[in-house]
Amino acid sequence: MLKTTLAGLRAHKLRLLLTGLAITLGVGFIAGTFVLTDSMRAGVNEKFARSADKVDVAVLPKEGGELPADLLGRVRAVPGVTDAQGTVRGDAALIGRDGKAVGDMPTVGISVPSGRLLRYGVDEGRPPAGPAEAVLDRDTAEREKFAVGQTITVLDHRQRPHRFTLVGILDFGIDDEANMRGAVGFDTATAMRMTGKRVFREIDVAGAADRAAVAAVAGPDAEVLTGERLGRRLAARAGADTEVIRTGLLIFGLVSVLVSALVIYNTFAILIAQRMRETALLRCVGATRRQLFGGVLTESAVVGLIGSVLGLAVGLGLGAGALAVFGGPDADIPTYGLTLAPRTIAVGLLVGVLVTVLSALLPARAATRVSPVSALRADLEPGGGRFRLGWARWTVAALSGLPGLAVAWYGAMVLDKGESALFTVAAGGGLVFLAVIALMPALVRPLGRVAGAVPARLAGVPGRLAVQNARRSPRRTATTTIALTIGVGLMTMFAVLAASVKATADEQLAEEFPVDYQLTTQWGGSDEQFLPRELADRLRALPQVAAVTEMRHVEARVESSGRGDRRESVGALTASSLGTVVKPEFTSGSLEDLRPGTVAVADPVARYWKLRIGSTVRVRTPRGPLELKVVGTTGMEGPVPPLLVTEADFTRYFGARDPSVIFVNARSGAAGEGARAAVEAAAKPYPTVRVTSAAEIKKQYTKAIDMMLVIFGALLGLAILIALFGIANTLTLSVVERTRESALLRALGVTRRQLRRMLSVEALIMALIGAGTGVALGVAFGWASITAMAEDVVFSLPYARIAVFVLLAAAAGMLAAVLPARRAAKASVVEALVDD
Repeated sequence: MLKTTLAGLRAHKLRLLLTGLAITLGVGFIAGTFVLTDSMRAGVNEKFARSADKVDVAVLPKEGGELPADLLGRVRAVPGVTDAQGTVRGDAALIGRDGKAVGDMPTVGISVPSGRLLRYGVDEGRPPAGPAEAVLDRDTAEREKFAVGQTITVLDHRQRPHRFTLVGILDFGIDDEANMRGAVGFDTATAMRMTGKRVFREIDVAGAADRAAVAAVAGPDAEVLTGERLGRRLAARAGADTEVIRTGLLIFGLVSVLVSALVIYNTFAILIAQRMRETALLRCVGATRRQLFGGVLTESAVVGLIGSVLGLAVGLGLGAGALAVFGGPDADIPTYGLTLAPRTIAVGLLVGVLVTVLSALLPARAATRVSPVSALRADLEPGGGRFRLGWARWTVAALSGLPGLAVAWYGAMVLDKGESALFTVAAGGGLVFLAVIALMPALVRPLGRVAGAVPARLAGVPGRLAVQNARRSPRRTATTTIALTIGVGLMTMFAVLAASVKATADEQLAEEFPVDYQLTTQWGGSDEQFLPRELADRLRALPQVAAVTEMRHVEARVESSGRGDRRESVGALTASSLGTVVKPEFTSGSLEDLRPGTVAVADPVARYWKLRIGSTVRVRTPRGPLELKVVGTTGMEGPVPPLLVTEADFTRYFGARDPSVIFVNARSGAAGEGARAAVEAAAKPYPTVRVTSAAEIKKQYTKAIDMMLVIFGALLGLAILIALFGIANTLTLSVVERTRESALLRALGVTRRQLRRMLSVEALIMALIGAGTGVALGVAFGWASITAMAEDVVFSLPYARIAVFVLLAAAAGMLAAVLPARRAAKASVVEALVDD
């Protein structure tokens, strides 16, 4: 039986290729993911280990603290220490050629040592060696077009400009913060002066000093590591990014493998049906049911093994391509050549073979039911017949569909909005999808009639025949189309989520953020990153400006009964603008109740503190404790701080602080007639101040959402490609199966062109059934997901995008039918009608 199976595989090489190609693509995606992330991790490990080799002992603060400046002298006095350098780190904003601070966040000011303890790579020039010298990271220097020898301007911690000679360009590749924000390097004394820091983030030690001796000097508030252990810790911290990347990509890889399993199952089911006479003849010559079952599984294992090996090769190519795009020496996450780990090979082979064998179990079981007398039948081509769902499918549908709908409804409508509700909806969606798989054969005929109504009219007799062909084998069509349903359904769900998030944000922006311009400083830096008060006065004096709103905030300790205390942001807006220019949405209470001695609390903060209207919170201020009564809760959208108090209370207890944000409304008709230029001119003397409009803010998050949608679409594209290949595979095998039928049609007068049209329309109908089902599921669970995410969401259905999905699926389905249709049209009528 083994020889017979292997001989059959050798005799049908094209069939073997078609069967294994789906698993090749699925395994290729998973293997490519491992190759990409393993290569990144190897690069991280190599780069951090090479950097840490320069350090013998490192002293780090515990719990994110800082090391006192006098500790450096005590460490240097430890016997065996030949050198010790402290790392200073803080904000030091670089001024670009346009006179504005570079980036949305201030560049990091870092102390750069010289000698052995220099852990950064010097690409050009040399490290800084005096109070008038500085270095830049490579990316910032290239982006801003600064070269060694030029003069740069950097702001100190009090926003005062200082000029430096650029003496070097460094690679801060081991520093993720420097990579993200950009970095300006100084010698240690200059770094302290520029950042205002008088403490160290780390002390690196060179020499033969004993670690225990250094630890004794550092004290209990510090952690002392060897250089090797420091390298492993830094590499593990940076390598966490690769774990996130790997997890995300593997999710999409598993979707592709699931689609591949459906394609493999359908392919083997068709093959077993086509080989019914062959199987019956084997029974006649003595093959047992067990041998037949083992033969099919052996065939599937061989197909899975070949497909998996090819998948590993494809994965290696995908990984190399991804590294060429995202990796290389200039990447934030370095790479270290192409890494194909033994684990990747093992996982790829195991997944490919296991999925293929499991997918072939039911078709193999069906092969054992073929009786020897079947070999005597003259006509073994499958007919139509009446299809009925078996009790097993009804049971699966009932046990998964109804509970799935209940779970999804509970997550969307009952649970508190957030992550738990979203996961609950996802679980319900999985159960409903299982029910759809079980019921899909019963849905094929009515859906096929709907999907084929227009093509049948336009394509004439070939179109009507195509509709009947798609409807007469419900199980086969259902299994073929459900693979496409998965991909289109997920893409539709993401499209609905993206459109609804944008619509919700647009509505909230219009209601709660009705301003023309927003002025902010660079964010993410120290608490001293505020706007100068005189800027608001200059803006109010502009004739083009109608209203100026200032928002002030401060981080303060807040406590409530039974929950301890923690830091929260307490803020206020200009009294005359609150409720007129800025209109926060209250989920309970109202803005009219906000008076001195009261506070409005954001919903997440209220949930944490278990606050409701009438509750009391206590805020520690520089002028004593402040008791505040909760009079309302607000959403987190818009420019409202988590704890909103009156302007009078804020000034009384926290003093006259500079604003953190300024909102500007132009006079009627002036927004497009010089108001923007006037606002920017007023902000020009302040390098860190940025002017943005509401339209620009909207464009920023719209661009981010669209980018995520493109990424998801690209990742799900492989699953859709596999599904379309499944349609092509089904049609190809169906052409072989219906050879005599096609020849009879040709004999009755159907032309080759009409035969090709029939198969193209059949593929079109299958694609429309799969895409239509996917759209329905995607829209339903897109609504449930967006409802579970947050309160007061605006559901938006992206009609145009969904229509594009359906049209692309239809076009791709017809394209998948090209080769099978050509093969059917080329067959000889006489040879096909001969009974062999």
